[in-house]
Amino acid sequence: MKIISAEFTKSAYERIHWPAGSLAEVSFLGRSNVGKSSLLNSLLQRKALARTSNTPGRTQCINFFLVNGGTDKNAPADGKGFYFVDLPGYGFAKVSKSMRADWGKMAEQYLAEREQLRLSIQLVDARHKPTSLDTQLHEWLVYNEKPHIVVATKADKLSNNELQKQMKLIGNTLTGSKIMAYSSETGKGRDQLWAEINEAVKNS
Repeated sequence: MKIISAEFTKSAYERIHWPAGSLAEVSFLGRSNVGKSSLLNSLLQRKALARTSNTPGRTQCINFFLVNGGTDKNAPADGKGFYFVDLPGYGFAKVSKSMRADWGKMAEQYLAEREQLRLSIQLVDARHKPTSLDTQLHEWLVYNEKPHIVVATKADKLSNNELQKQMKLIGNTLTGSKIMAYSSETGKGRDQLWAEINEAVKNS
């Protein structure tokens, strides 16, 4: 997909702040240190559109990025304008339990109720077995029949043999879902992931 434009639109702390309109949305979710911001920047070929942080758990809101369009009124005639939606990271131990609970409620409300959501991309670390929180989120997506794929980030940190073993482990843990490897450093998996995103939003 050709990226004509990509811009940060808003941060939403409550449902009332979610963008109005009918543009399709693709959400990204995963643990706080899994590399969501790096993946977003890699996909959009922008160096710092999504801010990375040395402090996992910093993102405490839902961030919306508009891709290939301005608003519903001036989106491209071919209908390819859509949002990337960066959901709060989960599993960061150094924040309060109440704050983690609030993040979880906000993310679940969005995932459960957002009509514009066309695809959820769950990120896991290719180097490790999915955590219990990864598994819980995956089970929720499967149980609620939400269109989703699993992307194993930081694939460049492993040799080909190690990556193959880890992909098998991830597949055996998060069963029943399409799983692909990705590297924000090398671009591995970028075209494949864009193909999935394009398929999800093209008929919206």
